[in-house]
Amino acid sequence: MGSAAGPPSPPGRGVDRRVGLYAALAALVLALAAVTWTAVGDDPPGGGAAPEASPSPGPTGGLAADAHRPTGESALVDNPLYGTGRLAPLPCPAPELDVRDPSSMEVFLHAVSDCLDDAWTTQFERAGIPFRPPERVFWSDPGRSPCRDYPSAAGAFYCRADTSVYIGTSDVVEKWNGAEDSAVYASLLAHEYAHHVQGESGLLEYYHEQRRLEADRTDQNAWTRRSELQANCLAGVFLGSVRVSYPLEDGDIDAVLADAAATADREGGPEDERTHGSADNSTRWMRHGLDRQEPGACNTWDVEDPSLVE
Repeated sequence: MGSAAGPPSPPGRGVDRRVGLYAALAALVLALAAVTWTAVGDDPPGGGAAPEASPSPGPTGGLAADAHRPTGESALVDNPLYGTGRLAPLPCPAPELDVRDPSSMEVFLHAVSDCLDDAWTTQFERAGIPFRPPERVFWSDPGRSPCRDYPSAAGAFYCRADTSVYIGTSDVVEKWNGAEDSAVYASLLAHEYAHHVQGESGLLEYYHEQRRLEADRTDQNAWTRRSELQANCLAGVFLGSVRVSYPLEDGDIDAVLADAAATADREGGPEDERTHGSADNSTRWMRHGLDRQEPGACNTWDVEDPSLVE
């Protein structure tokens, strides 16, 4: 929300010139900002690099609110969100899911999204960072987002250009080999939502800027892995916080961890395709989030042991 404006100045040519200049500068700033927004997506089991979208305009509104969002390197390594403690254990009773019924999947995804909205809104209030929940596009028919067309190689993805989470209600079941455990889809949704959390906390933009500065694909992928592993951890934070009311049994947690391993980089695969981290690290960060249940446990940008983000 913007601050209150002062009393209006008397009209005059000087004022008109200044108004015109300010308008031109504002247009230039918005144009430059437009090129910073890219897509963040996941690939289906089997890994591979997540493609980036063409530059697209960012979300509208909230220039004053954006001024309170962390920027630069501190948004990565010292984000206020890291100091907010455990997620509030809000009740999140998930509805029964029939993975063969797209309408059942849509109801399920909306119910879990409502829980995610509540949990992360509370956490961002603690951090003093503005937060707007993402839009939801749970598709059953082909369509187009500002980041990519769908269906795509990914059954689910997050698009920062329109701050939306995209999931195919049938496609995601096919890509996840018909998995019956609803916790797998809750984890997938929480992971894509985590990319929105990264964006709203200010770190996603800086991450993309730094990644683009790297000329070598291997160096770019090193940045991507940290982002994806952090999203894994943040998904675990949410799942751990709702485990009792969801409810998630030990078998559900095992399924989530097995999925984290399955969606990791393929062991022995080409170096230029290593974008999601090893199976050990993928499960390690997911488990870390499940156990700790606080965003501060997910700071993949400031770790002493680089092998933890390989």
